Amino acid sequence: MDLGGGTPDLAVCTEGAIRHTGVIPIAGDQVTNDIAMALRTPTAHAEELKIKYACALAQLAGPEETIKVPSVGDRAPRSLSRQALAEVVEPRYDELFTLVQSELRRSGLEDLLAAGIVLTGGTAKMEGVVDLAEEIFHMPVRLGMPQNIQGLADIVNNPIYSTGVGLLLYGLQQQQENRNVPKKGAGNGLLGRVRQWFQNNL
Repeated sequence: MDLGGGTPDLAVCTEGAIRHTGVIPIAGDQVTNDIAMALRTPTAHAEELKIKYACALAQLAGPEETIKVPSVGDRAPRSLSRQALAEVVEPRYDELFTLVQSELRRSGLEDLLAAGIVLTGGTAKMEGVVDLAEEIFHMPVRLGMPQNIQGLADIVNNPIYSTGVGLLLYGLQQQQENRNVPKKGAGNGLLGRVRQWFQNNL
């Protein structure tokens, strides 16, 4: 399940193939808007608060932890407990996962998810997301990140890049497999070269 800022996407895989896909209408942007409305702070500051301090499960955020909430205009920032911020965020994540659960039940594949759920995307990085998801789905949930990546591993090893890195690796794998398959009937003429180009590049 790719939890992005715009629309979360989910894919159900069984026996090595995708059996069902879906799109959920609630994403990270709605969480930001909830914070902006509830705390009466500009959207840009709400996004920053979400990234730095938000927690998807209120019981994990201690009431003694305080954060500074920028106000609108020239007003001074206000102090707020991190738990209060979590109480704004948790209902939206709860709604998101409940919609995902309904989608899984509608697909008829919920009972086949023995391996559990993998969450990726920037919205999945928040503290408490995995814990809340396990409470709702009653199955194992983990955070998926790119693995066995060389070079920029310290940057790329992040759920934000899971989909992009996965697509690149899949494309590379397909390209290597195509190179190892002998081209039959390609011919040496113009038509054969055009056919071979399409086979190598699509």
